[in-house]
This record gives sequence, structure tokens and C-alpha cells, in this order.
Amino acid sequence: MSDSDAPHLQRVLGLWDLVLYGIVLVQPIAPVPLFGIAQQLSGGFAVTTILFAMGAMVLTAISYGRMAAVYPSAGSAYTYVSRSLHPVLGFLTGWAMFLDYLLVPLICTIYGAVTLQRIVPGVPYAVWVVLFALLMTGLNLRGIQFTARASWVLMVVTTAVISVFIVLAVRFLGADGLVSTVPFYEPGTFKMATVLTATSVAALTYGGFDGVTTLAEEVENPRRNVMLAAVGVVLFTGLFGGLQIYLAQLVWPDYRTFGNLETAFLDVSRLVGGEWMFQSLAVVLIVASFGSGLTAQTGVARLLYSMGRARALPGFFAHLDSRTASPVWNVALVGVLACAGALVLNYERSAELINFGAFLAFMGVNAAVMRLDGLGVLWGKILPGMGFLFCLSIWVNLSKPALVMGGIWFAAGLVFHLIQRRRGESFEFTE
Repeated sequence: MSDSDAPHLQRVLGLWDLVLYGIVLVQPIAPVPLFGIAQQLSGGFAVTTILFAMGAMVLTAISYGRMAAVYPSAGSAYTYVSRSLHPVLGFLTGWAMFLDYLLVPLICTIYGAVTLQRIVPGVPYAVWVVLFALLMTGLNLRGIQFTARASWVLMVVTTAVISVFIVLAVRFLGADGLVSTVPFYEPGTFKMATVLTATSVAALTYGGFDGVTTLAEEVENPRRNVMLAAVGVVLFTGLFGGLQIYLAQLVWPDYRTFGNLETAFLDVSRLVGGEWMFQSLAVVLIVASFGSGLTAQTGVARLLYSMGRARALPGFFAHLDSRTASPVWNVALVGVLACAGALVLNYERSAELINFGAFLAFMGVNAAVMRLDGLGVLWGKILPGMGFLFCLSIWVNLSKPALVMGGIWFAAGLVFHLIQRRRGESFEFTE
């Protein structure tokens, strides 16, 4: 078989497909689970933390776009750090990303299975885990175009329900109570130190926006569209999510009366729309979890493909299916690992580990931009430097268990790389 006849990734995705992929991965209701916690940590100014975090994450999104314009290939932060800084640093970045992306479908499987078991308690948790992972993997095995169409359906469902909440909240508040500066700032109670602390938590709202760059080899005009998609996903998440949090703060201004911080937004939804709104939003959280798992599985499969093609991982990972031009073996592997992991890990520990890999990758990309020539001081030094420092401040404040477990994973990756080097393996990038 000639090189031209061999299976390869195909540029079949438009800009809006890429934006949709990122929004589904991040989720239109991304701030909802963090609402109560952000309210408490910030002293009642959760929407301000969302907007502060949006500004900071836009800087990192721009860095991703800059690197994608220079290296429009699959692999995301792994490719960028390898090419701009050093192959070893690139491999370790890819290893950290692997942990991040792998844990997203895993944690989505855990959340979906636990919630489904509560709705249908007669079915064992393990059964829901297997069914959730099988459905996620089955859809991804159909190929990237099928995944993009499925993403549209999931997007419509989640956006429709949260839009209903917005309408009900506006009606609940009325014209007189709809406009206020109190959710953003109130003299005497606003404390910048507490707001900045909460912003570190609110930044998790945007986790996953970088997933759009893993599809750089399958999008039309990647030098333009990847940056537009990355920045667009962050802006949409911040503005649309900020609106949700703003209205929730107005509906329920005293965060100290929440019975449960993790489910605070559901209490707000019950207040504005009754029990049916509460139940509808709970179902949407399950759907959103499935959508995030579906798109994350797509991303990590292509990350493994890029690392396998570069011989940073065994050639098994560089296989593409001749019919779908998709890395089907990687998709299946990630599905198996998500299923197995969901049976042995809990939700809390998995969530803590996600940030370890994500913010290491963010720092790597910002540092890689600073090594590029021809961008000028503002775009090439100041903006990516600010993005790097913000991500570093979040990473160093991760919980000790997350740092320890992430460090063990990182050390395992370094050992694996050293073994490869001893065997004579090298990095070879192909476009």
C-alpha cells in the first residue's frame, strides 16, 4: 500500500464543528456544579470569579491558537511543547495530558452511573458503568463525523433546558429585580483576596477547551480556525455560564443558607421552576456528562495516535481504521480503561487528578509560545507569560493527594521514556 493509499486523518470538520466540539467538552452548564462552592469561597461574588477566570483562560486559548497556526497537526500541547521546547518535555506534557483526558471519560462514567443508579436503584452500579462506557465507545467508533453529529444532539438538549431555567429566573425576578451590580461588587463585603482564591476554582469551568486543538488535522483551515474555536469556546462558556450564575445569585442571594454547596444550583432551579425544573436539570447533568465523556474520548484517542505516530508510544497507537479513518483501537482502549477505572476509583479523587495534567499542559503551551519568533513583545512574551503565571498559581495550590498521585503518574512516564531511549526509540514527526 502506498503512502497516499494509507489511512489518514481527513479534514472534514468546519469551524462550527470545532466550536461545538469544544463547547460540548466544556459544557454550556459548566459553572453549575461549582456555583455553591464559588459563592462560598468568594463571599457571594461567584459571577465575578467566572469573568476573572475567563480573562485569564482567554490568554491560554490564544497561546493554543498561536501554536496550532505554526504546527497544525494532531497532538495539541504534546506537539507544541515537543517542537518549540524539547521532545522530552513534549513527551512529559503528553503524558500529563493523557492523564487529564483519560480521567474525563472516566469521571463522566462514574457520575453517569451513580446518577442513573439513583434514578433506577434496582440496577447495580457496575451494570450502569459498563452500559455507559459501551455506549460512549460505540458512538466514537462510528468515526469523527458521526461524533460531531451526536454532539449537536447533546448540545441542543443541554442548551434547551438551561435556557428554560434562564427564562424562568427572569420571570421570577421581574423587571425590577433583574439588573443589579451586587453579584459583581458590593462595597464593604467585596474582598479581592477571597475573590481571587475562588477564581482558582472557577477556572475549572473552562477545563477542556484545549480539546479543540487535538482535532487540528481534521479541521479545515487549521491556522485560522483553531484559534477562533479555542477563544470562542472560552468566551461562550464565560458569558453564557456567567449569565446563569448571575441570575442564580439574584434568585438566591444568601449563599449561607444553601443546604448542600455541590447541589446549590439545583435548589435554585426548584425555586424558580418547581420540582419538574429540578428533575429536568438533574437529567441534563447526566446528558452533559455523557457529552463530555464522548468528546474527551475522541480527544485522547487522537492524542495517543499522535504520540504513536511520532514513536513516543508503540506503533499500535498509530493505527487508523481504513473505513472510518479513525484511531479505533485507541478509542476502544480508552473505553475499557474508563470502564475499569470507574469500578475502582471514586468521583472526588478522579476530579482532583484532572487538574494536575490540565494545568501542566496549559503552562507548557504558554511557555512554548514565548519561544516563537516574530510575534512581538506583547503577543509573544507578555500575554503568554501572564497565562503561564496564572496557570502556575492554580497548579501549586492543588491538594496534596492530587500532587502526590499526579507526581507518581509523572514519574512513571519519565521512567517509560527513559526505557524507550535505552531501546533506541526516537521522536519522528510526520505531517
